[in-house]
Amino acid sequence: MERKKYIITIILLGAFSALYASHQSDIYSAYIDGDMVKWKKTIDAMHLKKEKSSAFILELLNYEYGFIGWCMGNDKYSLAKEYLRRGETNIEILEQRKYQPSILNAYKSAFYGFKIGLSKIQAPFLGPKSLSHARHAIEIDPKNPFGYVQYANAMFYMPETFGGSKTIALENYKKAQKLYEAVREANKYDWNYLALLITIANACKEMNRKTEAKTYYELILKTEPKFQWVKNELYPELLKQMK
Repeated sequence: MERKKYIITIILLGAFSALYASHQSDIYSAYIDGDMVKWKKTIDAMHLKKEKSSAFILELLNYEYGFIGWCMGNDKYSLAKEYLRRGETNIEILEQRKYQPSILNAYKSAFYGFKIGLSKIQAPFLGPKSLSHARHAIEIDPKNPFGYVQYANAMFYMPETFGGSKTIALENYKKAQKLYEAVREANKYDWNYLALLITIANACKEMNRKTEAKTYYELILKTEPKFQWVKNELYPELLKQMK
């Protein structure tokens, strides 16, 4: 797994509803081990299941979301497009069922972000749509962390001349962190929480707040000491930069 090319802000986080997902432990172990072959096998098997409840589809959508981000971060754009289409189909199915509208709006925001990543020229058209869906997700459910994450993503990467703000983005990432931590005891094997902490650390580094980034990496390793990417790459690299 080419972790160095991984785009953190795309794979960032998944939906708040996948708290007790049946495949959660498999995805969690794949995440901390950097085993995207296992990740792909899991979502492909889920995709082939004939009878899918709404909760099952939302769980699958979360894992598809993560896989798309990894594909894009590793220049596997054709594969990303394939799973993007799958994910959009699942969003449509859940919309027809009127299931979890706040979370679906957050995913719409995220998927517009993916499309921008695949075609930067579309940013002026798709960027506002992504931001609008993130805001709507928060309006529907102020306790949905994924909405805050997508809003933060949009603000962090939007040029300041168009209204972007890294400071506002970091504030919203931290709001999402608090919401995830409120249910952490009942949801210890959620890859999304670790991804959020990495996102915050990454944002702090870009904002030249390295001491704060170090604190977040240490929190990650305290939470999950076996997390290979942070243990072997991200944290040591930051320590070198701070010398």
